[in-house]
Amino acid sequence: MTALIFPAPDALFDAIGTDLGPSDWLTVTQEMIDLFARATGDDQWIHVDVERARQGPFGTTIAHGYLTLSLVNNVLPQMIDVQGISMGVNVGGDRLRFIAPVPAGSRLRGRGEILTVEKIKGAVQAVIRVTLEIEGSERPACVIETINRYFGEPD
Repeated sequence: MTALIFPAPDALFDAIGTDLGPSDWLTVTQEMIDLFARATGDDQWIHVDVERARQGPFGTTIAHGYLTLSLVNNVLPQMIDVQGISMGVNVGGDRLRFIAPVPAGSRLRGRGEILTVEKIKGAVQAVIRVTLEIEGSERPACVIETINRYFGEPD
């Protein structure tokens, strides 16, 4: 996937409603899940105990919700490239929902839509709804409205 390129932050104003994506597919491996569990201390059996999880409600281990959320940072740059900036900052997110579990071995990809754009504190702020789709599933893994600030290059 080639990101949609915006030559400067102000170009985002003309892109409200623009669909972004899809990104490339990304496989969520058991190793990724285990590393996330180690980093966060969330080693609940549904994530890390492969044998026990086979008998559990999902039939396998599943990715942590917050691991799934963190993968937005993997797909967003594949969908949008704002150039002519000194830096971009993740300000936060709104309307976060974990819709469907992500079994180990699943493939995810992102789709996006630019919802709003405004000038704020010396930057252009864009709210982008990112949906993480699970290959072969009608329901997405996660939906979030990301809040991103793009600071122009100094004069």
